[in-house]
Amino acid sequence: MLVIAILLTAVVSYLLGSCNSAIIVGKLIQKKDIRDYGSHNAGLTNTLRCFGKGCAALTLIGDLGKGIVAVLLSKGIFHLLQVGFTDAQDLQLVGYIAGIFAILGHVFPLYYGFKGGKGVLVGVSVFLVIDWRVFCILIGVFAIVLILSKYVSLSSMIAAGCCPIVTFLMQHFRAEPLPLWYQLVNTAMAALMGGWVIFMHRSNMERLKNGTENRFSFHRSADATKPKS
Repeated sequence: MLVIAILLTAVVSYLLGSCNSAIIVGKLIQKKDIRDYGSHNAGLTNTLRCFGKGCAALTLIGDLGKGIVAVLLSKGIFHLLQVGFTDAQDLQLVGYIAGIFAILGHVFPLYYGFKGGKGVLVGVSVFLVIDWRVFCILIGVFAIVLILSKYVSLSSMIAAGCCPIVTFLMQHFRAEPLPLWYQLVNTAMAALMGGWVIFMHRSNMERLKNGTENRFSFHRSADATKPKS
């Protein structure tokens, strides 16, 4: 039953992750595909830059929401099948499995030709359900780097890099200790999530290196609203 629960979690989370909010919002409101504009990335920053604050707000809600729902549904599957990973039936690992496949769906969406976003929002949203302390710390790291640098990509990568470190510390020093093997598996899952987000920012790394990366602004970019071939 444990294998069935894991498979169901993977499938449900991937299908939810494939519901790309930036693409859906762009097509419903702007009648345009966000992947044809700006950086071609189906994510929050490009949506804000190309389609404005309203579309960006809806994208934010959608991407955060699907990560949260993926974890909650996955926990529900494990509860329904009455399985878990420890004697205490702890379900934190379920959240990491759901998060990985939700990110996979976001990056390679089944419904949109396997061309999606970079998974930042989806990745961070799952921590709101898994461990709110990790969520708050990662958001804090992101905000501090963004304020200092004005680069969303750099902020995202540094926060993603902190993901496994913060995960291990929060689990190792929690009031109710978990088995060390379980802590290490969860940390490895968090590292996989963070590493994948960083990997998806390869083009941003190149632009940062060349000094051509766009700095963050709440204002809509006129140039970004022109479709690119």
